Amino acid sequence: MERPLLTVLLLVGLVIGCAVGSAYARARRGWNDYQTVKKSVPGARRGAWSLIRGVAVKAAVIGLLLFGAVAYAAVGSDEETAGPAPSQSPTQSQPPHR
Repeated sequence: MERPLLTVLLLVGLVIGCAVGSAYARARRGWNDYQTVKKSVPGARRGAWSLIRGVAVKAAVIGLLLFGAVAYAAVGSDEETAGPAPSQSPTQSQPPHR
């Protein structure tokens, strides 16, 4: 009678041990992955800020160029106009031939 009871207890212990072992292995892998990502965050953050800084500089340069173009167009040129534009001369049309 004791033999079947020992076999059942052994099987239950093995099942519980496998479940606990796999949960521990999963938790350990997760912890290692977390530590790896945690170490890589400062470098990624520096890279992201450098990209943002580059975009901001380009946007500022484009904004300054646009502002300069608008200011130049608003002021106009310093040269005097050449005078009145030539007027159109009337064209002599020939009567149609029949």
